[in-house]
Amino acid sequence: MSKDILVKAIDVSKKFDAFQALDKVNMEVARGEVACIIGPSGSGKSTFLRCINLLERMDGGAIWVNDELMGYRRDGNNLHELSDAEISRQRRRIGMVFQRFNLFPHKTAVENIFEGPVQVLGENPKEARDHALSLLERVGLADKANHYPSELSGGQQQRVAIARAMGMRPELILFDEPTSALDPELVSEVLDVMRNLASSGMTMIVVTHELGFARNVANTVTFMETGKVVETGPASQVLTTPASARTAEFIRAVHN
Repeated sequence: MSKDILVKAIDVSKKFDAFQALDKVNMEVARGEVACIIGPSGSGKSTFLRCINLLERMDGGAIWVNDELMGYRRDGNNLHELSDAEISRQRRRIGMVFQRFNLFPHKTAVENIFEGPVQVLGENPKEARDHALSLLERVGLADKANHYPSELSGGQQQRVAIARAMGMRPELILFDEPTSALDPELVSEVLDVMRNLASSGMTMIVVTHELGFARNVANTVTFMETGKVVETGPASQVLTTPASARTAEFIRAVHN
């Protein structure tokens, strides 16, 4: 694998009972790129993200992150499932931001961010707290460090969730429709933070319906439907002159 490719997925498949959620999905994401995944609800976008960071086990195919096979160890032609501890180690390198913010309600904003680095990475508590405070400043919430989630707006909570993902110093951050649960007037503040993160060189895979963000920030856009990749390519090409009629139909529907 080229050293510039951070994420490589080959023929990733996943079934839930009789439902084929993913059907031989292939994708490559270069280091420092932003890859956006678009498509209708139920097309497998979120399931694919969850397979990357091992929240879901694939039924077939393989995913590599930074040249490391995720979830398995290869022994000749045989694959062996990794232990829970080994999976936890792999997962630490990947941040994830969900639709719902999933903050600890009994912890302040800064505590939500430095809890993981201290408990999981074994960082010095003072250094982890200082880093957390710098991340809150980066997402525009330096004055909210000691506020609890219930005291923050949805957009502020999602910005804390992004800072929390960054607190683990990941190689890759996955975003699962990070603005879909927000009131429309709060969307822009979260997208601004994501734009700044992208400009800093963070590798990001973003499931989104925000086509303006995808057009302005993404390097590549992938359109999925019924568990399959219908089309993938440079953002400007897919969103402006899509090769697939189904992609064009979806883009028109979202714009309308």
